[in-house]
Amino acid sequence: MKWSKLLIQTLREDPGDAEIDSHRLMVRAGFVRKASGGLYTYLPLGMRVLNKVQRIVREEMDRAGAQEIVMPILQPSELWKTSGRWDSMGPGMFRLEDRGGHSFALSPTAEEMVTSLLGGIVNSYRQLPATVYQIQWKFRDEIRPRFGLMRSKEFLMKDAYSFDVSLDAADASYEAMFEAYKRIFERCGLKAYPVEADTGDIGGKFSHEFHVLADSGEDGIAFCEGCGYAANLEKASRKVSARSDAPCAEIEMVPTPGAKTIDEVSAFMGVPAAAFVKSLIYVADGKCVMVCVEGDRDVNEVKLRHFLGAKKVELADPAAVLAATGANAGSVGPVKPADSSLRIVCDLGLKGAKGCIAGANKDDHHIKNLDFDRDCNITEGDYADLVIVRDGDICATCGGKMTIRRGIEVGHVFKLGTKYTSAFKAVYKNDSLEDRVMVMGCYGIGVSRTMQAVIEQSHDANGIIWPSSVAPYQVCICLLDPDDPAAVEVAQSLESALEEKGIDVIVDDRAERPGVKFKDADLIGFPVRVVVGTRGLSSGGVEIKRRRDDKSATVTVPPAEAVEAIVSRLA
Repeated sequence: MKWSKLLIQTLREDPGDAEIDSHRLMVRAGFVRKASGGLYTYLPLGMRVLNKVQRIVREEMDRAGAQEIVMPILQPSELWKTSGRWDSMGPGMFRLEDRGGHSFALSPTAEEMVTSLLGGIVNSYRQLPATVYQIQWKFRDEIRPRFGLMRSKEFLMKDAYSFDVSLDAADASYEAMFEAYKRIFERCGLKAYPVEADTGDIGGKFSHEFHVLADSGEDGIAFCEGCGYAANLEKASRKVSARSDAPCAEIEMVPTPGAKTIDEVSAFMGVPAAAFVKSLIYVADGKCVMVCVEGDRDVNEVKLRHFLGAKKVELADPAAVLAATGANAGSVGPVKPADSSLRIVCDLGLKGAKGCIAGANKDDHHIKNLDFDRDCNITEGDYADLVIVRDGDICATCGGKMTIRRGIEVGHVFKLGTKYTSAFKAVYKNDSLEDRVMVMGCYGIGVSRTMQAVIEQSHDANGIIWPSSVAPYQVCICLLDPDDPAAVEVAQSLESALEEKGIDVIVDDRAERPGVKFKDADLIGFPVRVVVGTRGLSSGGVEIKRRRDDKSATVTVPPAEAVEAIVSRLA
């Protein structure tokens, strides 16, 4: 392919709205062009990468036994109402009506659609297991689209769904997809880590996310180097050592005028934040509950929701806080709140705590010398792991120390159980002709996000460094003298010979200075650059350089040996 025939426009300046390197480089190198906030046009170079990622995904899905389908993007509201998610998905789902007043959603995911579909096709255990997948556009009304394709309103996703006769059979389907995902990311040149994750709005009992580690990642990941435990911060748990606090004096009331936050009260009293009890009032499915954690820790609302068995938890408004405790936020504590029936739940780090400082349930006052066993009416069952894990916390699996890294989620696999199949009455008949509910799993890969994640993980100061498997073109032949017939003939010969071997080649035949061509080749990130010029040929050779190598690794070989040298470097 000749560069002069392609729609390629590289930019010398970074886009003003780019916050991370991969977003900046995608736009500068001419892979995408922003249409609006969270919406992008894929240019020819971008489409070539996107198609190569899709090809790898398809090959591995087919290898794992999945069958490709395509479902509508426009989904009737009745499906979502059957599962109960028409309301729970909230404003993140694009909704619209047709001219007849019927409600629809632009698909953010497809559990409802596929369960309804398979429920109408499968009627016997002989048809199971069955796994189907699609590569389809999804839509989510992000509050703040950012980071290019990482958090956009429209994105390309591979979503697969397995249907089985039992939980054990579903485990086998889950494992097949899990292994397929590892192969997909490896083939895309990504080092992706599977981590335990919360199931979120999708539902289900168990899930793993696949993360690419990057400083720009939006998700926090807890890692244990000792045993390999990994979980995102919504899910990550820790081991809590038993406290051995010294006995303390009786509770004493302390005026703390104007001090509301932990930092303010800590400064006022000259005591570190860890000595305080942070007490927050939440509303869980309409009922108030007090949550207590150590003063230097933060409540993990996902853990709290699961512990309470609630569908929704949120911080209480000021009026509810005052009614429940008798004080305003900042002076709230676990000792004798105004509402004596108020449930109090505490993080395990407070179990057996003595000598703490907490709000006194009286405005502008705190109490010190708080002994949880002596002064608080908290049952054994109201202690749980309720905080966000942080650096240095103890791994619950092996007792080693955990570290926190940042990650970009590129894939997610779920064990859904019968959440959707029960709602849609998706049943099969067993060998005794009895109806049984199918067991389900779902598996997603952000195809467009994977494309950008490769860039985020593989770039340098000069531009992108594409792995050969997903590069828009694997070889760029920089023809320095397009008016020299001898140079043109060598470039064309190399192009033909490489293409016969199945290698994608672009020939930069523009009438530009060598420096411009080299900078563009580095910016776009072609894995191998070949320089063909009159001067080089007169001394008997063409220059070959891998993008990821420095200049010292450049070699000059005779044209007759160039194809073999290029192929070896691509390998």
